[in-house]
Amino acid sequence: MAHAATIEQSTMDDLKDIFHLYDLATAYQKTHISNGWPSFKEEMVVQEINKGYQYKFVADGQTACVFAIALHDPDIWFEKDEDPALYIHRIATHPDYRGQHFVKQIVEWATDFAVANKLQFIRMDTTAGNPKLIAYYQSCGFDYLGDVKLGLSENLPAHYQNASMSLFEIKVNL
Repeated sequence: MAHAATIEQSTMDDLKDIFHLYDLATAYQKTHISNGWPSFKEEMVVQEINKGYQYKFVADGQTACVFAIALHDPDIWFEKDEDPALYIHRIATHPDYRGQHFVKQIVEWATDFAVANKLQFIRMDTTAGNPKLIAYYQSCGFDYLGDVKLGLSENLPAHYQNASMSLFEIKVNL
Protein backbone atom coordinates (compact mmCIF):
# COMPACT_ATOMS: atom_id res chain seq x y z
CA MET A 1 0.00 0.00 0.00
CA ALA A 2 1.41 3.40 -0.99
CA HIS A 3 1.72 6.05 1.66
CA ALA A 4 1.72 9.75 0.85
CA ALA A 5 5.06 11.11 2.03
CA THR A 6 6.60 14.56 2.18
CA ILE A 7 10.28 15.45 2.30
CA GLU A 8 11.26 17.73 5.16
CA GLN A 9 14.51 18.89 6.72
CA SER A 10 15.41 16.88 9.79
CA THR A 11 15.76 18.56 13.17
CA MET A 12 17.53 17.59 16.38
CA ASP A 13 14.23 16.05 17.51
CA ASP A 14 14.72 13.46 14.73
CA LEU A 15 18.05 12.06 15.99
CA LYS A 16 16.48 9.02 17.63
CA ASP A 17 14.46 8.20 14.48
CA ILE A 18 17.48 8.70 12.21
CA PHE A 19 19.64 6.30 14.21
CA HIS A 20 16.79 3.81 14.50
CA LEU A 21 16.49 3.75 10.70
CA TYR A 22 20.28 3.40 10.37
CA ASP A 23 20.15 0.40 12.73
CA LEU A 24 17.31 -1.19 10.74
CA ALA A 25 19.17 -0.59 7.46
CA THR A 26 22.38 -2.06 8.88
CA ALA A 27 20.53 -5.19 10.03
CA TYR A 28 18.99 -5.55 6.56
CA GLN A 29 22.39 -5.05 4.88
CA LYS A 30 23.95 -7.79 7.00
CA THR A 31 21.50 -10.27 5.47
CA HIS A 32 22.28 -9.16 1.88
CA ILE A 33 25.89 -7.89 1.63
CA SER A 34 29.14 -8.50 3.44
CA ASN A 35 30.19 -4.87 4.01
CA GLY A 36 27.28 -3.10 5.70
CA TRP A 37 27.17 0.21 7.48
CA PRO A 38 29.04 0.71 10.74
CA SER A 39 27.68 2.67 13.65
CA PHE A 40 27.68 6.30 12.61
CA LYS A 41 28.91 9.03 14.91
CA GLU A 42 26.17 11.20 16.36
CA GLU A 43 28.44 14.23 15.93
CA MET A 44 28.43 13.70 12.14
CA VAL A 45 24.63 13.60 11.95
CA VAL A 46 24.28 16.60 14.28
CA GLN A 47 26.58 18.59 11.98
CA GLU A 48 24.47 17.58 8.97
CA ILE A 49 21.28 18.67 10.73
CA ASN A 50 22.87 21.98 11.70
CA LYS A 51 23.95 22.58 8.07
CA GLY A 52 20.48 21.63 6.76
CA TYR A 53 21.89 18.53 5.03
CA GLN A 54 19.81 15.81 6.72
CA TYR A 55 16.30 15.07 5.36
CA LYS A 56 13.39 12.78 6.10
CA PHE A 57 10.26 11.45 4.44
CA VAL A 58 7.26 11.84 6.71
CA ALA A 59 4.37 9.44 6.05
CA ASP A 60 1.44 8.79 8.33
CA GLY A 61 3.04 11.15 10.87
CA GLN A 62 6.17 8.97 11.08
CA THR A 63 9.71 9.19 9.75
CA ALA A 64 9.56 6.64 6.93
CA CYS A 65 12.95 7.28 5.32
CA VAL A 66 16.00 9.47 5.86
CA PHE A 67 18.85 10.63 3.67
CA ALA A 68 21.73 13.05 3.86
CA ILE A 69 23.24 15.35 1.27
CA ALA A 70 26.61 17.01 0.76
CA LEU A 71 27.91 19.59 -1.67
CA HIS A 72 31.43 18.17 -1.68
CA ASP A 73 32.72 14.60 -1.50
CA PRO A 74 36.43 14.69 -2.43
CA ASP A 75 37.43 11.52 -0.57
CA ILE A 76 35.18 9.44 -2.83
CA TRP A 77 34.95 11.50 -6.02
CA PHE A 78 38.52 12.86 -6.07
CA GLU A 79 39.02 15.38 -8.92
CA LYS A 80 35.37 15.09 -10.00
CA ASP A 81 34.49 16.82 -6.73
CA GLU A 82 35.48 20.05 -8.47
CA ASP A 83 32.25 19.77 -10.50
CA PRO A 84 29.23 21.54 -8.99
CA ALA A 85 27.31 18.54 -7.64
CA LEU A 86 24.86 17.33 -5.02
CA TYR A 87 25.89 14.10 -3.26
CA ILE A 88 23.28 11.83 -1.69
CA HIS A 89 24.24 9.60 1.24
CA ARG A 90 22.77 7.09 3.68
CA ILE A 91 19.27 6.47 2.37
CA ALA A 92 17.57 4.40 5.06
CA THR A 93 13.94 3.33 4.79
CA HIS A 94 11.79 1.83 7.52
CA PRO A 95 10.83 -1.76 6.56
CA ASP A 96 7.12 -0.87 6.69
CA TYR A 97 7.72 1.64 3.88
CA ARG A 98 10.00 -0.32 1.54
CA GLY A 99 8.75 -0.39 -2.04
CA GLN A 100 7.45 3.20 -1.91
CA HIS A 101 10.02 4.36 -4.50
CA PHE A 102 11.61 6.87 -2.15
CA VAL A 103 14.83 6.88 -4.21
CA LYS A 104 12.88 8.05 -7.27
CA GLN A 105 11.29 10.77 -5.13
CA ILE A 106 14.73 11.72 -3.79
CA VAL A 107 15.94 12.04 -7.40
CA GLU A 108 13.02 14.39 -8.19
CA TRP A 109 13.74 16.45 -5.07
CA ALA A 110 17.51 16.44 -5.77
CA THR A 111 16.93 17.56 -9.36
CA ASP A 112 14.90 20.54 -8.17
CA PHE A 113 17.58 21.31 -5.57
CA ALA A 114 20.36 21.04 -8.16
CA VAL A 115 18.59 23.30 -10.66
CA ALA A 116 17.84 25.91 -7.98
CA ASN A 117 21.49 25.85 -6.87
CA LYS A 118 23.01 25.57 -10.37
CA LEU A 119 24.56 22.15 -9.67
CA GLN A 120 25.41 20.07 -12.75
CA PHE A 121 25.31 16.60 -11.21
CA ILE A 122 23.51 14.44 -8.68
CA ARG A 123 25.87 11.75 -7.39
CA MET A 124 25.67 8.73 -5.17
CA ASP A 125 27.81 5.78 -4.14
CA THR A 126 27.22 2.37 -2.66
CA THR A 127 29.36 -0.61 -1.72
CA ALA A 128 30.53 -2.36 -4.89
CA GLY A 129 29.45 -5.86 -5.85
CA ASN A 130 25.66 -5.55 -5.63
CA PRO A 131 24.26 -5.97 -9.17
CA LYS A 132 20.64 -5.80 -7.97
CA LEU A 133 21.20 -2.42 -6.28
CA ILE A 134 23.16 -1.13 -9.29
CA ALA A 135 20.23 -2.03 -11.55
CA TYR A 136 17.78 -0.37 -9.15
CA TYR A 137 19.74 2.90 -9.06
CA GLN A 138 19.94 2.82 -12.85
CA SER A 139 16.14 2.40 -12.99
CA CYS A 140 15.93 5.57 -10.85
CA GLY A 141 17.80 7.54 -13.51
CA PHE A 142 21.43 7.20 -12.41
CA ASP A 143 24.23 6.31 -14.80
CA TYR A 144 26.53 3.66 -13.33
CA LEU A 145 30.08 5.00 -13.68
CA GLY A 146 31.88 1.90 -12.44
CA ASP A 147 33.74 1.11 -9.25
CA VAL A 148 36.52 2.92 -7.42
CA LYS A 149 38.87 1.52 -4.78
CA LEU A 150 39.26 3.87 -1.84
CA GLY A 151 42.16 4.08 0.56
CA LEU A 152 42.13 5.20 4.16
CA SER A 153 40.55 8.54 5.05
CA GLU A 154 39.88 10.03 8.45
CA ASN A 155 37.07 12.04 6.81
CA LEU A 156 34.98 8.98 5.91
CA PRO A 157 32.96 6.52 8.03
CA ALA A 158 34.44 3.06 8.67
CA HIS A 159 32.68 1.23 5.83
CA TYR A 160 34.57 3.37 3.27
CA GLN A 161 38.05 2.47 4.55
CA ASN A 162 39.90 0.49 1.84
CA ALA A 163 36.52 -0.28 0.26
CA SER A 164 35.43 -0.64 -3.34
CA MET A 165 32.50 1.62 -4.10
CA SER A 166 30.12 1.80 -7.07
CA LEU A 167 29.62 5.35 -8.33
CA PHE A 168 26.44 6.80 -9.83
CA GLU A 169 25.62 10.10 -11.47
CA ILE A 170 22.78 12.01 -13.09
CA LYS A 171 23.63 14.95 -15.36
CA VAL A 172 21.25 17.79 -14.52
CA ASN A 173 19.79 19.90 -17.32
CA LEU A 174 20.19 23.45 -16.09
